[in-house]
Amino acid sequence: MTLKNEPPTSEILPQIIPRAEHNISRDDISKNALKVLYRLHNAGYQAFLVGGCVRDELLELHPKDFDVATNAHPEEIKALFGNCRLIGRRFRLAHVRFGQEVIEVATFRASVGEEEDHADAVQDTHGRILRDNVYGTIEEDVWRRDFTCNALYYNIADFSVWDYVGGVEHIRQRRLVLIGDPERRLREDPVRMLRAVRFAAKLDFTVDPAVEQAMHDCVGRLASVPPARLFDEFLKMFQGGHAERTFELLWHYRLFDQLFPETARELDRSESFGRFVKSALVNTDRRVAEGKSVTPMFLLGVFFWEPVRIRASKMLDDEGGSETHALAVAAFDLSGAQQRILSIPKRFTGPMREMLALQPRFEVMRGRRGLGLLEHRRFRAAYDFLMLRAEAGDADEQTAKFWTDVQLQSAEEREKSFEISGPGRKSSKKRKPRRRRRPANQP
Repeated sequence: MTLKNEPPTSEILPQIIPRAEHNISRDDISKNALKVLYRLHNAGYQAFLVGGCVRDELLELHPKDFDVATNAHPEEIKALFGNCRLIGRRFRLAHVRFGQEVIEVATFRASVGEEEDHADAVQDTHGRILRDNVYGTIEEDVWRRDFTCNALYYNIADFSVWDYVGGVEHIRQRRLVLIGDPERRLREDPVRMLRAVRFAAKLDFTVDPAVEQAMHDCVGRLASVPPARLFDEFLKMFQGGHAERTFELLWHYRLFDQLFPETARELDRSESFGRFVKSALVNTDRRVAEGKSVTPMFLLGVFFWEPVRIRASKMLDDEGGSETHALAVAAFDLSGAQQRILSIPKRFTGPMREMLALQPRFEVMRGRRGLGLLEHRRFRAAYDFLMLRAEAGDADEQTAKFWTDVQLQSAEEREKSFEISGPGRKSSKKRKPRRRRRPANQP
């Protein structure tokens, strides 16, 4: 089923699913979210949980984030909560903070047509929404949501679920359907293509054919999205435990080309690079499943590795010098060019460049220079990168084994492994400085 453009407000009647007919329990809802809901309700406002948290509760996925929708305006919300801060210009929101947890509260939005002129609803020439702060009713708000599975409202007044667009049925069918005309909705916000991929990967949903066609037609519109926002989406897509499936879907819909054009070009040319990338994605998902930390620096380094290595090779052919320096310069150049598409913070690009530049140093397995690599601040990340390369056949397995073994050795064993022990070894004792003799003609 493909939903048509929004019907007039008077025709909208939700399917109301009573508490006895759904599986959402207040025991599974954040206590702080309940505090916000009840305070809004007791103050006379409508208060609903909305979006992904309702969807995930129905799927028994135990969400961590809970968003609230209400007919109270931002200033009215702020007046109710001393721990509230209003944020955003594109979308005016209220953040109610409880220690480390933030409950996001949004006022119902109204739909403004493309032909209407409103100071609080601004679109660019392509139809992308630049600002959307026209407030309305819940019946209007539903049409501002993106997918039907994200447009379900849990009413704190009687614990029912309100469904205006068939979202409950689509969840049962595990289908991802856009609300309204798919092409128009993607023009309004091209990031919805990335969200479609993320939800399909996370929830194991299939993308509705009409949405797929619109994605095919609108793929180039990602270029109009601010690079900082695309980086935020990159984090959500690749650090949630479904990186491998996300990559497959991005590749299928030709969206990966838009985000990482040089990486996509090398993946088309090199099967070994493809194996390396897949190993890294599988490893990332494994770490998330085990509750271990992941950093975007590492996966960005994986995506950049082959393009950086090719650039470095050309530099060495043209200018000579060390491979380590060439890799560092090539990584700097590529990450700089990538900023026009994906705005990567310096706290990630700097360590990533060091990690890539250290790869040739693993070939030095003799002497104090080799031993000193163990003390480098990026050793662990660079070593993990080496192990992935070896797994994909991109690095020597014996070299990888050597660096694995020396980490388990004592200081004396390491000196033997790096061949810096024995009779010819320099003494580690500090020599006393020689006293300078005065010239004979001085008193």
